[in-house]
Amino acid sequence: MTVIFSVFLSDILPIFLIAGVGYLLARSLQANLKTLTHVVFYALAPCFAFRMLTMSKMSGPDAGRMALLAILVTAAMGAIARICAIPFRLSRADLSGFLLVAMFSNGGNYGLPVVLFAFGQEAMAPATVYFVTSSILTYTAGVFLAAAGRRSAPRAVLGITRMPAIYGVAAAMVVLSTGISVPVMLMRPIQLLADGAIPIMILVLGMQLERATTPKEPRVLATAVVLSLVAAPIVALGLTWLLGLSGPARQAGVILASMPTAVITTILALEFDTAPAFVTNVVFTTTLLSPLTLAPLIAYLKP
Repeated sequence: MTVIFSVFLSDILPIFLIAGVGYLLARSLQANLKTLTHVVFYALAPCFAFRMLTMSKMSGPDAGRMALLAILVTAAMGAIARICAIPFRLSRADLSGFLLVAMFSNGGNYGLPVVLFAFGQEAMAPATVYFVTSSILTYTAGVFLAAAGRRSAPRAVLGITRMPAIYGVAAAMVVLSTGISVPVMLMRPIQLLADGAIPIMILVLGMQLERATTPKEPRVLATAVVLSLVAAPIVALGLTWLLGLSGPARQAGVILASMPTAVITTILALEFDTAPAFVTNVVFTTTLLSPLTLAPLIAYLKP
């Protein structure tokens, strides 16, 4: 109970407090949700991706295995979600939303603090590699899935090339591969914008909650929640064993894979009109219930 209460106070309650501000802004002032979504998507997200990548230390075989773990977990959850969606006969847009919430977990503003709290600084290096890899997948495969919900495959691929976050990732890769130093006059505004990404994303979540309605298909919501909070940890545990990961790397990988659905999926769903109400409900529900699954998982992974 102490672990659950500590996780709630340090990692979940702050998220809900910020989301509550967004809810009040939407309810009382009719704040423009679409405009704020564009701010995140086209200004804050690319800076956030660039800074996270350039700050990480992705080198060596251990880093490679952590990156591979993130890719395999995402792919496995996508395959499992696609199979689970068959009985529901979802529309293309709804299916895209269902895959988004099952594949992409909240490894940044929620997962990294939990790893630090539970396993200490030693686990932060592999956790950062996992998170960065997941971020790249989010801004490529995630954008494609969201775009494909309303567009043809070629147009969805074209949509990826028009996303500023992709160029943030590409710029970071150039910096990492060449070792060049980013001028202070550029890095400072990038850092300031990156710092604003997570809180603004949570504000958007709260504003979207104000517009959320009761799910038309509670069974679909329940299935998505089970996939995110129950199936993902099992998949991650199996894959860490197959890849030979142990110690802090295993702890970090399993915990980050077991996080609730990523807040960025709400941004993608809003931007591409891919079942945004459903995606928001899944983000909200999985975040609310996550301490019930994370606490025993953390206890199991500790030496």
